[in-house]
Amino acid sequence: MIKEEEWLAVIDRQEVFARSEWSRWACADGSYYQTDDNFTRLARAYGDHVAYTRYVAPQPPKGAWVEYMKDWPEFLVAPDDPMYDFTPETAQLAQGHPVVSLSTYGKWGPELQAAIGGAQQIALCGVATDDCVLQTALSAPDQGIAVRLASDACAGSTPENHQLALKTMALFTPLITITDTESLLSSR
Repeated sequence: MIKEEEWLAVIDRQEVFARSEWSRWACADGSYYQTDDNFTRLARAYGDHVAYTRYVAPQPPKGAWVEYMKDWPEFLVAPDDPMYDFTPETAQLAQGHPVVSLSTYGKWGPELQAAIGGAQQIALCGVATDDCVLQTALSAPDQGIAVRLASDACAGSTPENHQLALKTMALFTPLITITDTESLLSSR
């Protein structure tokens, strides 16, 4: 059931993670698009209690990011590059909602906390389950935030990595609860 004080954080539903024809960071086998219906249902159900995040490349990379980005030079583009745009269905639903753009994989921090008005409970969906979603989910409980993850509204870099990430997050029950869209919406 959706809790009145809970916010939905939509993690990185962007072109760069959806478009496998040109992005090496895209979710495998079109799995990004397999989450569209569940994401849309959640975004509509949470109404005004939805915040969106975007990954953007560090400008310029520092520390460990310098070496990391040597393997991914095509992603070192300006934050307003079209590859970092939301996919069309996400952009439409994100209109009028807070958007947090960060050059970190984990999105939990002061920016997202401010965007959700200091709420103490979040539901998560988005991509990639085994990277940005995982790191966001693991960071929020350290600040006392309860996390519910809609597993069927998330896509991983591969289906296998998606499952591994879900198993990892399940280790943190009850701080992180792995659930699905229907369970989140069931009493709405």
